[in-house]
Amino acid sequence: MTELPTLTKYVQEYVREAHATLDAPYLLTAVERIVSILLRARAEDRTIFFFGNGGSASTASHFVTDIAKVAGGTEGRGPGKRFRCVSLNDNIPSLTAWANDVNYAAVFSGPLKSLAGKGDVAVAISGSGNSPNVLEAVRTARAMGLTTIGLTGMGGGKLKEMVDVALVVPSNSMQHTEDTHLITLHLLTAYLRDEQPVRD
Repeated sequence: MTELPTLTKYVQEYVREAHATLDAPYLLTAVERIVSILLRARAEDRTIFFFGNGGSASTASHFVTDIAKVAGGTEGRGPGKRFRCVSLNDNIPSLTAWANDVNYAAVFSGPLKSLAGKGDVAVAISGSGNSPNVLEAVRTARAMGLTTIGLTGMGGGKLKEMVDVALVVPSNSMQHTEDTHLITLHLLTAYLRDEQPVRD
């Protein structure tokens, strides 16, 4: 049996690995493209749909809470216009109805067909990039003319090649991947709250 390192070494290694996932050029490149899409969606009164499973579901819910309350409006220095956004995993009765009456792969794509329109945005969150219901929702979004964003890790899975913009965390750890997704979404919320007319 392999002996675990001391707690101190374990914490230091976890923090070192977490830092490494944030200290790579991919992050700025992806965030720049995502910000552009989100700002356009707000300007055009488009709806942004977020979805994911497990920890990714909680990240989707968390970001919708933050961006809807904080970004834009009177609390920010933006144009005083709020984002229109929905987390598809928050309606538990709808989710269970689709899972029970159709199949689990349809839990996001089904509601998306009813709620979304051309020009809206879909933000798919999947640590592995291979969740069947997330991939099915992205297929639906693309067919409907939505702009698609994917947050993933572990090489990106199938999701990486299906979306317009992919943020692929360079890690094979689900913990570091989900940590980075949440940090990225907090970064986006803060920027969209504090955005300035003149950029760097």
